[in-house]
Amino acid sequence: MNFELNEDQLAFADSARDFAQKEFAPHAARWDEEAHFPKDTIARAGELGFCALYAPERIGGLALPRLDATLVFEEMAAIDPSTTAFITIHSMATWMVGTWGSDAVCARWGADLVSGRKLASYCLTEPGAGSDAGSLKTRAERSDAGGYVINGAKAFISGAGATDLLVLMARTGAAGAGGVSAFAVPADAPGVSYGKKERKMGWNSQPTRAIAFDNVQVDADALLGAEGEGFRIAMKGLDGGRINIATCSVGAAQGALDAARRYLRERQQFGKPLASFQALQFRLADMATELVAARQMVRLSASKLDAGHADASTYCAMAKRFATDVGFNVCNEALQLHGGYGYLAEFPLERLVRDTRVHQILEGTNEIMRVIVARKLLEGDGDIR
Repeated sequence: MNFELNEDQLAFADSARDFAQKEFAPHAARWDEEAHFPKDTIARAGELGFCALYAPERIGGLALPRLDATLVFEEMAAIDPSTTAFITIHSMATWMVGTWGSDAVCARWGADLVSGRKLASYCLTEPGAGSDAGSLKTRAERSDAGGYVINGAKAFISGAGATDLLVLMARTGAAGAGGVSAFAVPADAPGVSYGKKERKMGWNSQPTRAIAFDNVQVDADALLGAEGEGFRIAMKGLDGGRINIATCSVGAAQGALDAARRYLRERQQFGKPLASFQALQFRLADMATELVAARQMVRLSASKLDAGHADASTYCAMAKRFATDVGFNVCNEALQLHGGYGYLAEFPLERLVRDTRVHQILEGTNEIMRVIVARKLLEGDGDIR
């Protein structure tokens, strides 16, 4: 088993690190403070291929392994997990369009999505359907014209009101997961309206809004895949989405660890650097050890997904649970090591703590990740190795 990265992977990571230092680092604190959505910067990321990493070649994507994508997202998240997390959400929606979209949908949206010139939101969660996604109530009924008419509402949608395309899960059949279908809906279609921009603890560089659908008409070719495949498409997307958000946690934790290490070397107390106190050395060592473990678990789950492993979904759930918990804890520990300075907005720690907290909730809460893993352990031979 080889844990070393090849030259191409290292080059991707270096390119992402350079981009984040130049494009994110000077502005991330301001974007957070002003709740500014940096669409121009995301488009520049798209110019380097960072919005097309694992999108299919069919729409101009790079079709890279998920493992390679984690290397890029980790480096960017070390500077700005909020903006990076949106790029991962856009990437997931773009991958869905390229994988299951009709020729017409791919021709209309593909090139603009992979380039970052246009952005996509992923619309699954509803006011009454969060962890229980199979109970969603938004409906898409066949219209007389042969297309669909969509009615319902979505909640907590990243990018809503500022994106161009909505990858939407709606009910076309009976109750339960088998009655759900997926659609590519233009964000400005008549009948689509947006709620207020939510005020949030973190993730302030990307807007979050509710969306209402009132007799929204789409053509038949807006359907992604076949009727009734929507829940399966959503879950396949979430496997990658869980790796993505786990990667953002690892990246943020690495950024926090680097900041703490610099601070311990520079800060003097009782006539000597903080780095000379063994208690603080031990805390730093534990942070690094847990971070390395989380990183390896994320890369293992990405490799399982790339290989089409039968237990890939379970590994993705384990990695998401572990890495998002570790990521938040490392950021919080780094803040503590900074003392009062860590609580100031002048330092990045308080922003990293706020941004990583939501990672334990979205893409399936960490409690739901435990349910997924436990079900696997208790079914059949329950063997995970």
